Amino acid sequence: MRSRKFLQIALIMQKNDCLLPMIALKLVADNGEIKNVKERFLLQEQPSSVPEQPLIATGRLDHLLFITVTILYWSTLYVYVPILPPFMSESGHSEMVIGIVLGSYGLTQLIIRFPLGLLSDTLQRRKPFLILGMLSGAISCLLFTIPGSWMWPLAGRIISGISASTWVAFTVLYAAYFTSAQTARAMSNISFMTVAGQLIGMTLSGWLAGARGWNAAFITGIAIGVLGLILAFAVKEPKGGVAREPISLKLLGEVMRKRTLLQVSTLSILAHSVLFITMFGFTPLQATTLGASKEELTLIVIAFMVPHAFVALWSGRYLAPRFGIWNVITVGFAFSALFTVAIPFSDSLGMLALTQALNGLAQGLHFPLLLGLAIQPFEPAKRATAMGFYQAVYSAGMFAGPFLAGFINEQFGLKGGFWLGGCFAVIALVLTLWWRRSGEPSL
Repeated sequence: MRSRKFLQIALIMQKNDCLLPMIALKLVADNGEIKNVKERFLLQEQPSSVPEQPLIATGRLDHLLFITVTILYWSTLYVYVPILPPFMSESGHSEMVIGIVLGSYGLTQLIIRFPLGLLSDTLQRRKPFLILGMLSGAISCLLFTIPGSWMWPLAGRIISGISASTWVAFTVLYAAYFTSAQTARAMSNISFMTVAGQLIGMTLSGWLAGARGWNAAFITGIAIGVLGLILAFAVKEPKGGVAREPISLKLLGEVMRKRTLLQVSTLSILAHSVLFITMFGFTPLQATTLGASKEELTLIVIAFMVPHAFVALWSGRYLAPRFGIWNVITVGFAFSALFTVAIPFSDSLGMLALTQALNGLAQGLHFPLLLGLAIQPFEPAKRATAMGFYQAVYSAGMFAGPFLAGFINEQFGLKGGFWLGGCFAVIALVLTLWWRRSGEPSL
């Protein structure tokens, strides 16, 4: 009786990233004796799959240079933020004027951020906008050193708004240093650079003002801006620029009809109103009324920024997947309202620092989630337009929050502005609950 036989096929992997399939036919007898009759079939060599490459080939030095420029960029923009309200108050300006100056930063971005993004996409160049950002950042600090009229601080804050409007070019260029599969990693890296630059600048602010006077922070900002400007010329970008799916006026009307984008943008306007009324607005002035020295303003900044930064990193990675995106956003607005209203009731610097730590934590919960939701429902071809719209629109909160708070503070004192911030957070909370419970498909 003939032995039962079967075929066993082995695929042998060869070196040099090539596949050379080799089929070995083995006849196996019933008694286990193996008679090897190898027959090789040399199939046509299959080309290896070429791994995706970044749009810009970079080395470690290129990355280090970009990181340095980005941190300097945010440092020059924020090196005077905590001391600006106390500086203007000591210079004899009213709280209404302070609110106008603070709000001009957001108004400038509301007007020019989207057009700058369009221009950058049309030219397919990002590096010139990095240079513009560093140059305008240095000039804005210079304008604050000119004594006399409140128009000089206003001009300085407007120029800083121009600088901040170039930020989209930084993100697009840095993303080109990575493959599309590494986009999340690139955005995570650049988010950390943002927080690091802001924290460095704001931490230096009070210390410099205390040690060398108000102008020391502005002069340091000029030096940081000039150094960043010089280094920006060495940032790597090919002569042909970096192409991406451009911001499109044609698609703008279409993305604006998306309910989710309008809802998230509305919430972000309210969230930025609260932020620019509190830590980036009048909280430092509240600290000085409690007797804080210029150096102690640094501690108030750290109390807010450190939990804000860490929770922002954890919010999307751990909290939202476990508890749900909209639940986390709801909690963020609820606690933001509570701890903003608590600011004027703080009777000591320690209590004020506690409200800032908890407020920083609360605001860190919703900011990164709103950013992700802004582009989530769109296919890649529409995401640049959606993001451009979202970033331009939330600038309205940077303007409206401190602008309105300045007028209210003039009538009712600082507590009025913080109550306004609490009201904005409550409105955001109510809208979040309403849209979620109404069964909107977008939520």
